[in-house]
Amino acid sequence: MRPGNGRAKQDMRGGWAKRGLVGAAVAAMLPFGVVAGPAAADTNPNAFDFYVDSSMGSVKTRIVRAADGNTDRVVYLLDGERAQNDYNGWEIHTAIPAALAKFNINVVMPVGGESSFYQDWDGPSSFGGSNPDANLFPSRDSGSAIAGWDETSGKSYTYQWETFLTQNLRDALRDRLGFSDSRNGIFGLSSGGSAALLFAAYHPDQFNYAGSLSGYLYMSAPGMRDALRLALLAAGGYNIDSMAAAGSPKWQRMDPYGFVGNLVANNTRLYISAGSAVPAQQDLSSTDAVIQGMPLEGIALANTKAFQSKLQGLNYDNVTYDLPTIGVHNWGNWEQAANRMLPDIAQHIGKPLPPGAQPAPPADGPGGAQPPNGEQPAGAPAPGPGPQN
Repeated sequence: MRPGNGRAKQDMRGGWAKRGLVGAAVAAMLPFGVVAGPAAADTNPNAFDFYVDSSMGSVKTRIVRAADGNTDRVVYLLDGERAQNDYNGWEIHTAIPAALAKFNINVVMPVGGESSFYQDWDGPSSFGGSNPDANLFPSRDSGSAIAGWDETSGKSYTYQWETFLTQNLRDALRDRLGFSDSRNGIFGLSSGGSAALLFAAYHPDQFNYAGSLSGYLYMSAPGMRDALRLALLAAGGYNIDSMAAAGSPKWQRMDPYGFVGNLVANNTRLYISAGSAVPAQQDLSSTDAVIQGMPLEGIALANTKAFQSKLQGLNYDNVTYDLPTIGVHNWGNWEQAANRMLPDIAQHIGKPLPPGAQPAPPADGPGGAQPPNGEQPAGAPAPGPGPQN
C-alpha cells in the first residue's frame, strides 16, 4: 500500500567512539520494537483527508483548520520511523493537533513514510534487488512488537518525501485551501525531528520555524549509521543504503550537525528538545519504556547535546533548548514537549507581528473548523496503541 492510500563547545568524539550507548539502544531495539505511549481515544473529529498526487501515488494528508479560520498560520507535524499508512502518529497518540488548532494554527499531518526520514531516496529499498522474507517482519496485527512489514511502501517505488512536502503538498495546500506557503512551522519526533530541521535548512522560503523532539541530530557520529541501519531494518525491513550511500554527499546533506550553518544563515527559529532518558513515574509500569525507551532517548539526548554545543559555538541564540530531567523515547514525552513548545511556535509563524504585539489567544472549545467542500470528512475508527518511534 502506498502512503496514505551558551556553553563551551564539547568534544563528543570520545563518547561516540566507545559506541556503548548506541550499542545498548540497538540491542534493545531488536527484540522489542519501539516504546508505546498512551493512545488517544479516537482521531480528531475536525480533521479531514486531503489527497495529493505525486510520484509516490496519491498521498493522504490529514488537515485540521485553525479555530479562527485563518489561512496564514500553518504547521507541519512529522511522524517517526514507524509512521503508519492510515493516520499520522500525532493524531493517533496525542491531542496536539487540537491544541494547535486552538492556538489558531492550521495543522498539516502527512500520512505514511515508514522509515523514510522524509527524504528523497536514491531508489526503492532493496537488498541486492530483493527484500527479506516478510515473515521476518510480521504485520502490526500479528501481536509482534516488531513494526509491520509493508511489501510496497518505499519498495515498489522510490520514496520522494522531500519533493512531496516542499513541492506537491505545498502547492496543493496553497492552491486548494488557500494556505500560506511561507513562514510555516514544522516539527517532528525522532527521525521526524531530524527531517524538520532539514526542511528548514534547505527550504527557508517555506519554513522559518523548526522543532526537533528527541531527534537524531548527529547522524554522522561514529556508530550512528550502524544503529540507524538496524532501526530501518526493524521498522519494516528497509535498507539504509537505498536511502543514501555511506559518506555520500546526500548522506552528509541529511545530517543536522553538518547543515547547522544553513539554519544559522537562515535565522531559523529553533526548538530543540530531548528527554533525560530517566523514565517518569508512569513509565515504570511499561517494560518497553524502561528496556528500550531509556537507551533510545539516551542516543537522542547525546545527539541533541552535540548539536546544541555546535550551535552555541556559533553564538546562535534564536533557539529554545528544552532538556527536562525526565523523559524516555515515547509519545508521553513528545506530547509534553510539544505542549511546552506551543506558545513559542504560535509567536513565530505566519506574518511577522508588529513590535510588542502578541499572537491571538487560544480559542475556547474544540479546535478546528470544518473541512471545505470537496474534501473528505473525518470518520475514522478508534486506533489502537501501535508501535512508536
